[in-house]
Amino acid sequence: MPTTRERKVEYLAKVEKIFGEYTKALIVHADNVGSTHFQNIRRTVRKGGETTILMGKNTLIRKAIRDLIESTGNNALDALVPHLKGNVGLILTKGDLSEVRKTVETLRVAAPAKVGAIAPVDVLVPKGDTGLEPTQTAFLQALNIPTKINKGQIQILDDKIIITKGQKVGNSEATLCQKLKILPFTYGLNILQVYDDGSIYEPAVLDVTDDQILKCFSEGVQNIASLSLAIGVPTSASIPHSISNAYKNIVAIAIGTEWSYARIQELKDLLDNPEALVAASAAAAAPVAAAAAPAAAAAAAPAAAAAKDEDEDEDGDMGFGLFD
Repeated sequence: MPTTRERKVEYLAKVEKIFGEYTKALIVHADNVGSTHFQNIRRTVRKGGETTILMGKNTLIRKAIRDLIESTGNNALDALVPHLKGNVGLILTKGDLSEVRKTVETLRVAAPAKVGAIAPVDVLVPKGDTGLEPTQTAFLQALNIPTKINKGQIQILDDKIIITKGQKVGNSEATLCQKLKILPFTYGLNILQVYDDGSIYEPAVLDVTDDQILKCFSEGVQNIASLSLAIGVPTSASIPHSISNAYKNIVAIAIGTEWSYARIQELKDLLDNPEALVAASAAAAAPVAAAAAPAAAAAAAPAAAAAKDEDEDEDGDMGFGLFD
C-alpha cells in the first residue's frame, strides 16, 4: 500500500501531466454536490475523451502549478493560482468551452430546503389548493400566508415568497416545503471563472457568439471610418471611402466639363446622345426578353389547349345536358 508521501508524489505527477495537455478550463464551485451526483457529472463530462475533471487539495494543485511553471517557464498557468480557494475544482477540456459549460449546467438535481442552508434562489409558494388538512391553518398563518378552507382542505389565496435568496432557511420554511412536497433548490457544479491559456474571464463571455463579435467589429470599423473622414485624417478604415469619393468627384467633373478620359468617354457619349442611351438599354434588355420568351410560350401552351377543349365542349352540347 503506498504511503501518504508516495500518493502525493503520484498526484502531483498527475496534475502536471493534465496541465501539460490542457490549456482551457472551467473553475467550478462544488458545494452541496453529493458523491453519487458528482460521479454522474464526471461520467457525463468525460465522454469523448476531450474533457476531464480535477479535484483535490488546493495546496497540492497550486504546488503542482508552480512546479510546472518553474520547469517549463509557462507563466500562463499562474493566472489560475488566485482562484484555487475554497471547495473548487477544474473542468479541463480540449474542446469547446461553451459546449462543456452547457453540459455542466444541465447536470443539476432538485433538492429540498434544509434548515440552515443559504438559499440560492427565492422560494415561492404558489396560490391554490395544498392538500393539507384544516388543522394546519395555524401553521400557515404563522408564516403570514393567507388561506381559506375549500372542500375540506387548505387553499392558499396568494403567491407568497417564504425564503429569500441569500438568507438562511428557517425550520418553519423547511417544514412547509416538505409538507407541500416542494423541492425548491437545484444543486450542481457552479461555474465561477473561465480559464483560457492564461486569460481569466467571466462565464458570461461564453454567451457571446461569432456573429455578435463580427457585428461589433463592423460597427467599430464604421465608426473609425466616419471619424477619420470627418476630421480628415486617413486610416485603413477610411481610405477605401476616400478613394471612392475622390473617383466620384472626378466623374462629376468630367461629366460637367469638356475634360474627359478614356473610361468616362463612353458614358459622356451616351449622355450627349439620349437616343443611343435608349438603344443601349434596349439592346441590354433584348437577351433577357429572348430568354424569357420560350418559357412564357411553354407556360401559355397548356392554358391555350385547356381553353380550346373547353370551347369545344360547350359547342358540342350547346349548354344543355344530353339527357336533360
